[in-house]
Amino acid sequence: MTEHVRPSCSTGKLRILIRSSLFSYLILPLVLLQLCSNLASAGSPVKFLPGFEGPLPFELETGYIGVDESEDVQLFYYFVKSESSPETDPLVLWLSGGNCCTSFSGLAYEIGPIKFEQVLYHGTLPKLLLNPYSWTKVASIIFVDLPVASGFSYARTAKASQSTVLQACNQAYEFLRKWLVDHPEFISSPVYIGGDSKAGISVPIVTQLISDGNAVGIEPHIDLKGYILGNPVTTPGDGNYAIQFTHGMGLISDELYESLKLSCKGEYQNIDPSNALCLQNMEAYNQASNHFSASFAHILEPYCPYASPKPNNLFTGRRSTIQVFCEKTRELKIQELAAPFTDGYRLVYHWANDESVQEALHVRKGSIGEWIRCNCRYPFIRNIGNSLPYHANLSIRGYRSLIYSGDHDMVVPHFGTQAWVKSLNYPIIDDWRQWILQGQVAGEEAILLLSTSLLNVEQCLKGGYLISLYKQKLFASQNSPSRYAYFQGVAFLSK
Repeated sequence: MTEHVRPSCSTGKLRILIRSSLFSYLILPLVLLQLCSNLASAGSPVKFLPGFEGPLPFELETGYIGVDESEDVQLFYYFVKSESSPETDPLVLWLSGGNCCTSFSGLAYEIGPIKFEQVLYHGTLPKLLLNPYSWTKVASIIFVDLPVASGFSYARTAKASQSTVLQACNQAYEFLRKWLVDHPEFISSPVYIGGDSKAGISVPIVTQLISDGNAVGIEPHIDLKGYILGNPVTTPGDGNYAIQFTHGMGLISDELYESLKLSCKGEYQNIDPSNALCLQNMEAYNQASNHFSASFAHILEPYCPYASPKPNNLFTGRRSTIQVFCEKTRELKIQELAAPFTDGYRLVYHWANDESVQEALHVRKGSIGEWIRCNCRYPFIRNIGNSLPYHANLSIRGYRSLIYSGDHDMVVPHFGTQAWVKSLNYPIIDDWRQWILQGQVAGEEAILLLSTSLLNVEQCLKGGYLISLYKQKLFASQNSPSRYAYFQGVAFLSK
């Protein structure tokens, strides 16, 4: 049972006290919405984008919304209106994963309506094409650059440039409330919070903040329905399942796998320094996995040293995979991106830093320096590392959740995702079966889990990390009679 205590609101702040069997007392500050014009600034329509031929065939809006006291944090967003029935279709707030990575990754590489043309780059502005499998076929989506300093978002003060997971989640909630005030036609829309990768921590927190705010009457009331997560980081133990994953994919021998299990006893990340046999086996494992693709994101992809740290950093406990990746990102300058190449993640640097592009997107001149896809230059403290209690709490409250994973992803192995889903101890109401798409086996439908009266779904598909990037076609089925989205047979965001 959750209890809420509302103190005097004369200070302009509201503090909510949460008490439940799943949490110790937790204080979450929620800033009261002030319904006045200075808190919400209208976005601007984007009719043309440099690199895209002709006018955009979908409605795109960009803008900034200030959050926190004095609005010293200015959050940049891209809003794409549903191409079907925006007045009744769901509204999705999409938070990017990674470490301080821009939400433009979701827009241009995963679920949005545009993508880069993969041709040899010779110095001209990269070209943009339509993505026929965009989720915006059936939903309106807000892609917000969060935390501060990611993408085109920026801070007005040095203090405001520092952030934590919990602070960023509160900013996301404040952003959504102000955005809805500025777009009243969407206040009654069914709302989902979505994200992937490290957003597996923040998305459930933001969802709970909205639920808590609705419970105590914070305006505007948000018609929250649930949340969506792809390849989500969830618990500190996610990485321990990489050993099981590599063995299951036939990448290490049975003998090494059994020796690892016996000597390390399931703990491969924080190894006891006195456990010599475990350390020896991990060294053998690191040698065996020395060139597993780019950042372990898709084990069948070509190895890319610029996108990936050395694999043996995954378990050493010295520098994390993300830290090494960020160091590479800092070193990556536009002038170092020698042509020709077709890597979309490199194309975006030339595109997003082009003056005509920033003008078309209504980016404030001088607000940032060089645009970086994943900006790790400013302090961001991950003060919450386990979102499992939030999943459990939201499920008790009856919100829908869709959790999907790629079965070639070694960053967040699907074994770990299945493990924490099963740990919720919901009864299985439907077993594994083939998932047929256009006469072919497109993937495996995962276990459907019953939580209160609603379904929690965990999907495992033939794909890699950020499966919405690798298997876009599987995520939209707008031509069906019921016009549902994301998974054939699972009408998660149905009309």
